[in-house]
Amino acid sequence: MEEEVNVTYLILDGLVELNKYRYLYFIIVFIIYFLIICSNCTIVYLIWKHQNLHEPMYIFIAALLLNSVLFSTNIYPKLLIDFLSEKQIISYQACLVQYYMFYVLVDSEFLLLAAMSYDRYVSICKPLQYPTIMRKRTVNILLALSWLLPVCQIGGLATMSSCQKLCSFTLKVIFCNNSIYKLFCVASRAITVYGVFVVLNIVGFPVVFIVFTYIRILVTCYRSSRAVRKKASQTCLPHLLLLINHFLLITYDLIIVRLESDFPKTARLIMTLQVILYNPIFNPIIYGLKMKEIYKHLKKLFC
Repeated sequence: MEEEVNVTYLILDGLVELNKYRYLYFIIVFIIYFLIICSNCTIVYLIWKHQNLHEPMYIFIAALLLNSVLFSTNIYPKLLIDFLSEKQIISYQACLVQYYMFYVLVDSEFLLLAAMSYDRYVSICKPLQYPTIMRKRTVNILLALSWLLPVCQIGGLATMSSCQKLCSFTLKVIFCNNSIYKLFCVASRAITVYGVFVVLNIVGFPVVFIVFTYIRILVTCYRSSRAVRKKASQTCLPHLLLLINHFLLITYDLIIVRLESDFPKTARLIMTLQVILYNPIFNPIIYGLKMKEIYKHLKKLFC
């Protein structure tokens, strides 16, 4: 008989009655998912359609927004089904797939942000060499690495997790993340050590690299003209906001989730919303309004 994990929805636990308001919450979540898909895909479409947006910076933005669409699709459809179901259950195999996709897409975002910081660094600190450094081939390699590295490394974690014996069948989360480790009968040292390696490799090193490039950009801007400083603020500020937001999210997921019993329910709800709502819906808003060229095409499209 296929093992199943009973999912208790913390987003509703102690706040509302699921049975009473299930259709209302279904409609709200469906509208949010629809807005995420439409907003992200609209900007991706604009970047694909307009020739003046076929530059490395905008290509990386399109990749980041596509990542948000895939991330939301990994969570929202199952969440919508659960709102209409009497029991919120998921098979362990399906839970592992969701866990795998969640961390692949989260880690891909860090690598894409690192690629974007490198692009901004070359553009601002080495403008004369930009055409020769950021060629089409370089962009394609950076995009491929941003997705393939997490696919391979998180695949190892998912494979090791699939071989563990389960002694618990209840998860107090709204989607499968590293809380699945609490289901294991015995904590796996191999998974812990390999997990630390993956975090350092896909999260730690990109964050250090991004901080380094931003320090170099700030030093260059301080010594440059006002026009250069303005250009840097327009292109780098959205990137920096997303990095801070994303880093706080993954820090919560990797550390606080394991201390779940002592974490306030309201704070847990806010951080859960951060995972499933803030990044996917704010990415297109930030890039659509803060990036001058994208904003001009948005105005033409809707006006």
